[in-house]
Amino acid sequence: MRVPQLLGAAALLMAPLATTAPAMAASFSSLATPAADAVIRDVAPPSVWEERFLRQMPSAPNGQRQLASAATGEASWYGPGFYGNRTASGEVLRPGTYTAAHRSLPFGTRVRVTNLNNGRSTVVRINDRGPFVGGRIIDLAHGAASDLGVTASGVATVRLEVMP
Repeated sequence: MRVPQLLGAAALLMAPLATTAPAMAASFSSLATPAADAVIRDVAPPSVWEERFLRQMPSAPNGQRQLASAATGEASWYGPGFYGNRTASGEVLRPGTYTAAHRSLPFGTRVRVTNLNNGRSTVVRINDRGPFVGGRIIDLAHGAASDLGVTASGVATVRLEVMP
């Protein structure tokens, strides 16, 4: 490999880098393994969830994404072990709140959650991130979960509707 003509001491310093750079690049590329890629994909929210709530609207200016109206999936709930802790939005989780955790909806978004098993519904405000268990689309605080009748079973099939 030819080293470009440099002036003075810079040429002496750059010459060893030009010969070792390809070997260094090869050693770093061996670190990218399929297992490492899988871990990275597991940490990021699956695109399926994002596509259910965020979609490209043809009328949106500059290709901005807008909220879709609804999605269906499994809901779980969290409560007593987390009371007093701060949520991802910075609020303190308190008993009886009508809040929820969602992976991608903006904080403050109001969502109507309907339990498809018994027909009960309530409106919650997104103030946390989660759930981090596969197959679930929302994590309800205890107040909303008890209204929906989810506390006994732990999980339920729900329909989410983003409120305007």
